[in-house]
Amino acid sequence: MTSSFFAECAWLGGDTVTANVLITVDAGRITSVSAGADCPAGARRLAGLAMPGVANAHSHVFHRAIRGRGQQGVDSFWSWRDLMYSVAGTLNPDSLYELALATYAEMSLAGVTSVGEFFYVHHDPDGRPYANPNIMGETVARAAEDAGLRITLLDTLYLQGGVDGREVAGVQKRFSDGSWEQWAARVGQLKDTATFRSGAAIHSVRAVPRPALAPVADFARANGMPLHAHVSEQPAENQESLDVYGLTPTKLLHEAGVLGADMTAVHATHLTEADIAAYGSTGTNICMCCTTERDLADGVGPAGALLAAGAGLCVGSDAHMMIDLLEEGRAIELDHRLVTGRRGHVGVAQIAESLTSGGARSLGWDAGSIAPGKLADFTVIDLLSPRTAGAATGEMLPHVIFAATGADVRTVVRGGVVVVDEGRNLRVPNTGQALDAAIGKIMASL
Repeated sequence: MTSSFFAECAWLGGDTVTANVLITVDAGRITSVSAGADCPAGARRLAGLAMPGVANAHSHVFHRAIRGRGQQGVDSFWSWRDLMYSVAGTLNPDSLYELALATYAEMSLAGVTSVGEFFYVHHDPDGRPYANPNIMGETVARAAEDAGLRITLLDTLYLQGGVDGREVAGVQKRFSDGSWEQWAARVGQLKDTATFRSGAAIHSVRAVPRPALAPVADFARANGMPLHAHVSEQPAENQESLDVYGLTPTKLLHEAGVLGADMTAVHATHLTEADIAAYGSTGTNICMCCTTERDLADGVGPAGALLAAGAGLCVGSDAHMMIDLLEEGRAIELDHRLVTGRRGHVGVAQIAESLTSGGARSLGWDAGSIAPGKLADFTVIDLLSPRTAGAATGEMLPHVIFAATGADVRTVVRGGVVVVDEGRNLRVPNTGQALDAAIGKIMASL
């Protein structure tokens, strides 16, 4: 079925914005884009600035339950992790679905059209596979579809409790398949759809032993899957890797053949010059999760140096201390200004690309630009909010990138179908109430 959208203003790439853009869509893909057009009868008018759909390249959906609960009395990443583990230990398919549905609806309200779910709560609380061994991953996939998102399920390998090879313990038993071969056999049962695709993830060099790194990368590439890994989020992780292997986590992954244009290193905060060069030479994607780095006092990653070396950038809301991808994007530049004392590390168009095409590339979706042949995913920003007023007569793209928030998202379209209209998710209309109810049930079970 053919439909059309008329964007009063649209970002089609580069540093400028184009007025009066007519976009035609058929079977969920863009068939034509015409600038300087008139709005025909029957076209859906997109009031504001239309951008390609925003991609959230790194999510741990169940972390949403502890937003605000680790701001007092939790003094480090490791103590925060204990709090997070307490929630992971309580989840079942029903409670996970309710929380994921509401959290993904919150994401859609912030303009997200696709999400990369870095997922490792695979089994029951004792580490035993469910009758359907993929029920937990399939649950978050169903929640994403029901909330109106595309999802790349980055099914995560987790085999050990530390770089030193200690066994998983406690809640970590839920995460482990026992071997990379058993993990691959389970993941191989997942089937892609128009809005779901399976991906692979190495949790970290802490959780995956060296001999399993190359096989996971080979499995992902043999099956055309995006590949992600947590890398160098904490200095302690780097030191443990150096102590055990004599290599940084990046060097360890590089030697195993993991890096590449189909791979995304999440965080990549504490890097050596050699690490940066390795990411650049391989065209690896870097997913920056700035609001999480701030909240956990992790540090500020070298975004400008990574870009200059040839790496790609995307963004994620990670632990969901907040879900505002516009903030994630501008924080790449703004946080770097704070630690360097100068401006101009990452340009406005590069930030916009990290939100859209960079994320789409990381997650394996043929999206991220408003162009013929691409998936018809759009995010529309209100230009008349108190934050964006004046953008229409000024430098529109910089104004939106550096001042708009997720609350300014007006309309979201996935595959040519409106998911968010006038700031309301049409599938989960009472998103705040749904979140409150889902979180309340989980926290009452602790």
